[in-house]
Amino acid sequence: MLSHILIKDLAIVTSAEIGFGQGLTALTGETGAGKSILIDALGLALGDKADPILIRTGCERAEVVATFDLAACPEAESWLAEQALDDEGLCILRRVLPRQGRSRAFINGRAVTSAQLTELGERLVDIHGQHAHQSLLRPAAQRSLLDSYGHLQTLAEQVAQAYRRFRALDEQLRELRAADADRSDRLERLREQVDELAALGLTSTDIDELDREQRRLSHLGRLQDTTARLLRRLSEDEPALHDELRQAAAELTDLLALDPRLGETCELIDGAAIQIGEATSSLRHYVDSLDIDPSVLRDVETKLGLVHDLARKYRVFPLQLPDALAERRAALAEIEAGAVQLETIAAECAQARDLFIEQASTLSQARSVAASRLAATVTEAMQQLGMAGGQLAVAVTGLELDAAGIFGLDRVAFLVSANPGQALQPLAKVASGGELSRISLAIQVATAECGRIPTLVFDEVDVGIGGRVAAIVGHLLRRLGTNRQVLCVTHLPQVAAQAHRHLVVRKHTEDGETFTEIRGLDDEARVEEIARMLGGKAITSKTRAHAREMLETAG
Repeated sequence: MLSHILIKDLAIVTSAEIGFGQGLTALTGETGAGKSILIDALGLALGDKADPILIRTGCERAEVVATFDLAACPEAESWLAEQALDDEGLCILRRVLPRQGRSRAFINGRAVTSAQLTELGERLVDIHGQHAHQSLLRPAAQRSLLDSYGHLQTLAEQVAQAYRRFRALDEQLRELRAADADRSDRLERLREQVDELAALGLTSTDIDELDREQRRLSHLGRLQDTTARLLRRLSEDEPALHDELRQAAAELTDLLALDPRLGETCELIDGAAIQIGEATSSLRHYVDSLDIDPSVLRDVETKLGLVHDLARKYRVFPLQLPDALAERRAALAEIEAGAVQLETIAAECAQARDLFIEQASTLSQARSVAASRLAATVTEAMQQLGMAGGQLAVAVTGLELDAAGIFGLDRVAFLVSANPGQALQPLAKVASGGELSRISLAIQVATAECGRIPTLVFDEVDVGIGGRVAAIVGHLLRRLGTNRQVLCVTHLPQVAAQAHRHLVVRKHTEDGETFTEIRGLDDEARVEEIARMLGGKAITSKTRAHAREMLETAG
C-alpha cells in the first residue's frame, strides 16, 4: 500500500509530505483548492506523462517521491525481483521533472524508464476516474477480474499451460513439415548416393593398397628387366659377383697362415658372399612371382578409375570416400527418423489441441456462470449509487482456435448501460467520468475480496449525487477500505465522514503568490471540516453537531 508521498514544487504546492495508512482516506477542500494535485503527483510517480507546465512558477524542477509497503502486493514484489530492482519489501518511486530536458524516473534509487514506472504502477495503484491508471478499462483486467470473482484462477492457469504446450508442439510440427517438404527428393537422392558409394566396397586402406598395386603393375616391365639384369650380374654372368666374392674369400684364407691380421677382412668378405647368395635367392623368387598378365593391370586401373571418378563427383579426396559414405548414411537415418518423429509430434499436437479445447471449454462455461452472478451483483450496486435503471452485463464471447491464447477461447467484455433505455456499451466508452467512477466503485465493491491491486483511488466519485446515494457511496467506500487501501477525493460530507483518515487541501496567498498545503486532520479538525462541507461559510453549532453525529455514526 501507499505509505508516504513527498511533493516538491508541483503546481501550487511548494512542499508537502503526507503519510497514509490502511482503510479509507478522504481528501477534501474547497473548490479550486487543488485537490487534484495529489492525484496528479501520484500519477507522475506511477509513470504518467510529465508536462513541464506542472512545475511551480519560478522553480526549475518538480519532484515526487512515493513510498509503498509491498507486504500485501506479491505481484509487485515479483516484478521488482525480475527487474533486479527489489529492496527488502520496500518500493520507493521517484520522479524528477525538470523545466529543461526530459524527466527522470527512479525505482529504489535506480534509474528506470517511465514505461517501467507505468508497468510497476499498474500493480500498485488503480485510479478510478478520468485517469490513465484505469485498469478496469483493459479487456485483460476485466477477464482477470471475472476469473478471480468466480474463483477460476486454477482452471485458468491449467488452460494457459495447456495452450503453451499446444502452441509449442504446433510450432515444432510446422518446422518439421517445412523440413519435410523436400524430404522425398532428398531421401531419394541420399539413397542413390549411399547405394553408389556402398557398391565400391572399399575401405580407405583398400584404396591405398589399390593405388600402390596400380603403381607396381604399371611399372612391371621395368621391374622385370632390372631385376633380371641384376640377377645375371649376381649369379649368372662370367664371372658372377657371387663367384668373385667366394674366390676372394678362398684366397684370403690361404694367406691367413702368413698373416693372421687378414682374418677380419676374410670374415667380412665371406659374410658378403653369403648375403649375396641370399639376395640372389630372394631376387630369383621375386622375378618368378611377377605377374605378366596384362588383364590384372586393367582390372586394377578400372577400379582405381572408379575411385577417382567418385572422388571428383563428391568433391573429396579418394581416401575420404568411406567417410562420405558414412556421412550420407547418417543423414539418411536422420531423415528416416524425422518421418517417424513427424508422425509422433503430429499425434502429440493433436492430443494437446484436444486437451486445450476441452479445458478452455470448461473454463468458458464456468466464466459464463460467474459472469451472470457478477453482472447481477454490480447492477444491484448501481441502483444504490444513483444509477437507477442502469445495468452491467459481462459478455463472454467464444473465439476461434486461431484467435485463442493463454486466456482460453473467450473474449470477456464489461458492457454498461448507465440509464434506462440506453444500449449496452463497452465500459471504456462510458462518457461521464462520474458515472465511470461509480460503476468502477460498484465493480470494486462486488469484487473486493478478489482484487489484487492493494491501493484504490477514487477521484470525485460523488459527482452528480447527494443525500441518500451519497451516504451509500460513503458506506461502500468504507466497506471497501476494510480489505484494501482506499483514497477518495470528495465534495460530500456523507462520504468524508465515513473515512478512517481525513486529509484537507487548503489554498492561501502570501506576497502575491498562491500556495497549497495538504495536511491530516485530528478529530476536532474533522468536525470543523465536515461542518464546512455541510454548511458552507456559515458554520453554526447545529452544523457542528450534525458533523459530530455523522462522524460518530460512521465510527
